Amino acid sequence: MTVTSERPHLPFPRPNVLELSPLYEVLRREAPITPVTTPVGDPAWLVTRYSEVRQLLSDKRLGRSHPEPDKAARISAAAIQDGPTGSYETEEADHTRMRRLLTPAFSAKRMRMLSGHVQHLVDGYVDDLVLARDAASDGVVDLHAGVALPLPVAVICRLLGVPEEDSERFRSLSERMAGLTDHQDAQAARGEFAAYMTGLAEAKRARPGEDVISDLVAAQSEDAGFTYEQMVRLCVGLLFAGHETTVNRIGLGTLFLLTRPEAWRSLVDDPAARTDACVEEIMRLGAPGDLGLLRYAHTDVEAAGVTIRRGDAVILSINSANRDPEVFAEAERFAPGREQGHLGFGHGSHFCIGASLARIELRIVFATLARRLPDLRLAVELDDLEVRPTLTGGVTFLPVTW
Repeated sequence: MTVTSERPHLPFPRPNVLELSPLYEVLRREAPITPVTTPVGDPAWLVTRYSEVRQLLSDKRLGRSHPEPDKAARISAAAIQDGPTGSYETEEADHTRMRRLLTPAFSAKRMRMLSGHVQHLVDGYVDDLVLARDAASDGVVDLHAGVALPLPVAVICRLLGVPEEDSERFRSLSERMAGLTDHQDAQAARGEFAAYMTGLAEAKRARPGEDVISDLVAAQSEDAGFTYEQMVRLCVGLLFAGHETTVNRIGLGTLFLLTRPEAWRSLVDDPAARTDACVEEIMRLGAPGDLGLLRYAHTDVEAAGVTIRRGDAVILSINSANRDPEVFAEAERFAPGREQGHLGFGHGSHFCIGASLARIELRIVFATLARRLPDLRLAVELDDLEVRPTLTGGVTFLPVTW
C-alpha cells in the first residue's frame, strides 16, 4: 500500500474499536505530514508520526485560534473541536490564565484526596453489577452503563460543583454536542449547554461552594480580562472533557484486557503491582475517536519536509503517534510494563490538566474489577459491539459476565 496523490478523506475505516486503519502505518512511513480532506470536506494537514506530533503539540506557532476565523477549515459536524476557538490576539495569555486558575483544583495532592471517594463509588457500582447479574436471566450486565459511564460523571460533578441530579441532562447535551451526523443539532446542544452552565454559575455566585465552578465565578468577577463568555466556555469544556474521555478509556481498557486473557490474568494475579502499568498502556493504545487534536498555524511552519502555511488546519493524530514502531517496539501489541512516553494526555503546555484525576479513576476501576471480579469476561464478540457515532467514539454498551 502506498500513498497516492489524491488527498485521503477522514475518517479512515477501522477494523474494530481497538484497531486503527492500516493507512496510518503507511502515512507514518511515507508521508508523516500529509494533506487530507476533513469529514466536512475542508482541507487540512494530518500529522501521524510520533516525533512530529510531539514536536507540534508544544510548538507555540500552532494554536486553537485562527488569524482569520471566517476562513478557517472545519473538521467535523460536531460542536466540539469543529473549528477555531478563542481569540487569536490573546490566546497565549488566556491559556496561561486558565492553567493558573485550574492548577490548584487539579493538583496531584487534591486528586489523591479524592481517591477514597472514587473507591467508594466504584465499590458501590460493582455491588450493583453483582446484583444485576444475579437477577438477569442470561447473567449478562452492561459494564458501560454500570461503571464506565456513571463513575466519571459522579466524580466530575463533585469536583466542579455540578448537581449530580443534573447528570442525565448534561450527558445528553454532551452526546449531542459530540455528534457527527447533525451539525445543526450539535450547535443547538452547545447553546443549551452554555445556557445551563450560565444558570449554574449564577447560582454559585449567589451561594458559592468549595468547588471549581465557584472558584471560576469568583475569578471572573475579579479579572476584567477573564470575560463571562470565556468562563462559561471553560466550565462547559471542563464538564464535557472531565467525564467523556474517561468514560471511553474505561470501556476501551476493559476491552483490551478481556480480549487478551493473559493480560487480564496477570492483572488479577497482582493488581496492586500491575494496575499502574496497565493504565499507562491503555492510555497509549486506547484510541477514542477517529480524528485528532485540531490546531491552526499562526505563522508558516516547516516540518517533515512540508510547509504548513499560516491559517492552515493541522490535525495531530495522537492515536497514530502512540503506535509508532520507531518509538514503541511491537507498537500494536498490548504490553503493560513497557517503557512509556505516550502522548495519551498530550504534551507540552497543553498537557491534560486532568491527567492525575483520570489516572486515579482508571487505576481504581481496574484494580477493583481485577480483585472483585477475577473471572470477568466479554459476553459478546468484539465485532458485535456498537461504536458511538460521536467525535470521541467509544462503545455504547459493554456486555460482560463472570
